[in-house]
Amino acid sequence: MNRAFLIRRRIIEFLLIGLGIAFASIGLKGFLLPNHFLDGGVTGVSLLVNHVTDWNIAWLIVVINAPFIWLGYRQISSILAFKSIISILIFAVALFLIEVPLMTEDKLLIAIFGGIFLGAGIGFSVRGGAVIDGTEILAIYLGKKFRTTIGSVILVFNIVLFIIAAMVIDVEVALYSILTYLVASRTTDYIIHGIEEYIGVTIISPKSEEIREAITEAMGYGLTIYQGKRGYKKMPHLTAEIDIIHTIVTRLDLRRLHNVVENIDPQAFVVEYNVNDTKGGVIKKKLE
Repeated sequence: MNRAFLIRRRIIEFLLIGLGIAFASIGLKGFLLPNHFLDGGVTGVSLLVNHVTDWNIAWLIVVINAPFIWLGYRQISSILAFKSIISILIFAVALFLIEVPLMTEDKLLIAIFGGIFLGAGIGFSVRGGAVIDGTEILAIYLGKKFRTTIGSVILVFNIVLFIIAAMVIDVEVALYSILTYLVASRTTDYIIHGIEEYIGVTIISPKSEEIREAITEAMGYGLTIYQGKRGYKKMPHLTAEIDIIHTIVTRLDLRRLHNVVENIDPQAFVVEYNVNDTKGGVIKKKLE
């Protein structure tokens, strides 16, 4: 791989991590920490322990993340672990040294904007190839070990955390903290995957050629055609070979794709699934 390309990529990664640390620091010290609000994950645990013990949040972030980073080193990637260690240490130093003024005392604004800044911080760090909250590492490990989804692990972890927060701090604070977590997680998704979420769509129809033409010419999307064969043996005329269309569209264009397919063949079989990211190829071309 080209050396200049590698250097440029590393610079971009560290810039993203630095931007993530800056956003997360503002979210914590300018919104959540002074008002005893929580987020989910390791950050939420650190904030809860800080509230109960008054220990410094910077050291709590390092200590509580440590076992998760070790788990990431053993089970996932040594590069991820190394970059995460550096990122968390810099994050801790920033929390310890940098003073951020209290942005607002309005609880709703604290929950929303604290979540936005913290979620953006986590998202930019992940885009840079590191984590400043080790919950995702635990979720990946448990997901592989117990055959469950990452989202389910994180959800259970945070449910337990917010129940404890309701008992230790206050029910109202716990409810606002849930709002913070929802805003932060959604912001993280936007930063990592982009605002225009991709949806993979598979279409099976005897009118595949008409649908193909409509998708490529009217909508401007690229697609791939697979050769398939129907397998419904009780109706022999449905076992003939057929073209299967596969395309990827943005969520904003999904309804339009449905209309295109339904206008051509209302009985078409359509399967949809979320796509985290794409690379190479042609998703959409500019129409004349």
